[in-house]
Amino acid sequence: MSKSDERLPETPEVKIDPAVSRRNFLKGSGLALSLPLIAADTAEAESAEPAVPIFGPEKTAITLTINGKPRAATVEPRVTLLDCLRNDLDTTGAKRVCDRGTCGACTVQMDGKAVYACSVLAIEAQGHKITTVESLANGDTLHPVQKAFWDNDAQQCGFCTPGFVMACKSLLDKHPTPTDEQIKLGVGGNLCRCGTYVGIKAAIAQASAAMKKGGRA
Repeated sequence: MSKSDERLPETPEVKIDPAVSRRNFLKGSGLALSLPLIAADTAEAESAEPAVPIFGPEKTAITLTINGKPRAATVEPRVTLLDCLRNDLDTTGAKRVCDRGTCGACTVQMDGKAVYACSVLAIEAQGHKITTVESLANGDTLHPVQKAFWDNDAQQCGFCTPGFVMACKSLLDKHPTPTDEQIKLGVGGNLCRCGTYVGIKAAIAQASAAMKKGGRA
């Protein structure tokens, strides 16, 4: 018998359901292969405790420390510190302008550091000390930074002023005698459309001198 007469074993006929497309077959095969991994991940996730508490989407009760006093509010988890201050706690010094962490009009202090209130969730501000521009004046006596802004005409429309005042206070708290470079870095995140930057720089110099002579920090 020649090699040409040799026959390979017959392959059994495979019947394919015409309703099953190649795409569906591959999808089904992929799912079957991934099922053990999905089951393992699911079991691990169910056995592990959540790292952080889950809030929402309903409103939740929170307590914030604003200017040294506890303030209660009920907000959705997505609400920012800025909106909570303005809409729920009637603390309107911080202004909403860009609402995207660019202009600095909403600057407040959190644990002594300047932050954009529009970029912090209200629920995340719990347990921290929030200081706003409303707390700086002592009755009719202005804080040295506020007085310096007034004396040097460092405000025009005034919309950015509260944020600038808080940024300048944070700068002087950290650097009582700031250099030009420190001033640029300290208030570089605040914008003034009226262009009162010369007056603001003069205000920082005046406030620095006043605070070193015993003015309020």
